[in-house]
Amino acid sequence: MVLPRITEVMVILTAKQGVTRQQITAIMPSEIRETVKLYLDGKIRQWYSRGDGNGAVFLIDAKTEDEARAVMETLPLSKEHLVDHAYIPVGPLMPLIGLMAAGAQQ
Repeated sequence: MVLPRITEVMVILTAKQGVTRQQITAIMPSEIRETVKLYLDGKIRQWYSRGDGNGAVFLIDAKTEDEARAVMETLPLSKEHLVDHAYIPVGPLMPLIGLMAAGAQQ
């Protein structure tokens, strides 16, 4: 099986079980400042609020989960151990490679 080339790592951030909204809110000013710095440095490519209101989704400029983890661990909510992260390496859609190769032969 051919695996996709990893171009980014998606990080899904949620509050840890038992963490209150007040705990998160107290850290948010510094979290926002540090997130913007990472965005301006090109380490965070995009970030979104989750549609269910339970966290955020980041696209990190990283080739491995470990690289993305190193970026996320610099943020205040992570340093305070208030959030959990799910890491999903992503890359170009693999079926497109087959379509491009088939089209190039015609």
